[in-house]
Amino acid sequence: MSVTDKIAARLPRIVAERTERGPVVAAVRLHGVITPTPTPMARNTISMQTVESALTRAFEHDRLVAVALLINSPGGAPTQSALVAERVRELAAKKKVPVLAFCEDLAASGGYWLACAGDEVYAHGTSLVGSIGVVSAGFGLNGLIERYGVERRVHTAGENKVRLDPFSPEKPEDVEWLKGLQAQLHEQFVAWVRERRGAKLTATDDELFNGEVWTGAKAVELGLVDGLGTLRSVVAKRYPDAEIAIAEPRRPLLARLGLAGATTRSGDFLAEGLAALEERARWSRFGL
Repeated sequence: MSVTDKIAARLPRIVAERTERGPVVAAVRLHGVITPTPTPMARNTISMQTVESALTRAFEHDRLVAVALLINSPGGAPTQSALVAERVRELAAKKKVPVLAFCEDLAASGGYWLACAGDEVYAHGTSLVGSIGVVSAGFGLNGLIERYGVERRVHTAGENKVRLDPFSPEKPEDVEWLKGLQAQLHEQFVAWVRERRGAKLTATDDELFNGEVWTGAKAVELGLVDGLGTLRSVVAKRYPDAEIAIAEPRRPLLARLGLAGATTRSGDFLAEGLAALEERARWSRFGL
């Protein structure tokens, strides 16, 4: 038998095997702080840039029956949270498949914003969920540079061009301006949660939107999540014949090489170190 004949003889079996393969639930990991500017020290971050390819791959499966979002995040940049969530909804509408969101250790602030992109939201009983609010944090370094005799020189056109400069003393009017921005962002966050959760919410606005965080078990009572469960337990019940395919977002090059602590220039060390401390602080607020 020729090579051509052998290949031809196998074709029906190959086609049959492909036809018999079951449905797919594609899962995308959304792990880390949400930021548009990841540093080499950050091992996992979430942004539109880092997750776009993973989301696209997840929704492109030809046997797709659902997409799962595996969320583990203390939050971060509100714009990136909104962009990723909106992209999920765009792809879900295009492909006409349900999206199941799973809160793992933490889905707080922007992490919960992402969870609300799901048609259904699940959590573990011990998960931490919520923190529907807005926070800004940084460092005041004016005393540090004075101690070492460093002179800060900033020249602007426009009196409000430099607000809350970490190397200058804090001004009350700048803090008031920041609180105004936070209030506007908080309103948008609340509107998104109401849009996505609607009548499922069972508590008052004062209880839900004050920045508090709850366990997954309590979040079910409040209507912030639909039930308790993990990816495998829910998929096994809803889609017993489905294969779970994990799509991993892109990671920074140094993290992929195992050099997440490396920096390319010594001058970057302070900025990178402060960014790493800020990232660590976001997790530490929730005891993680």
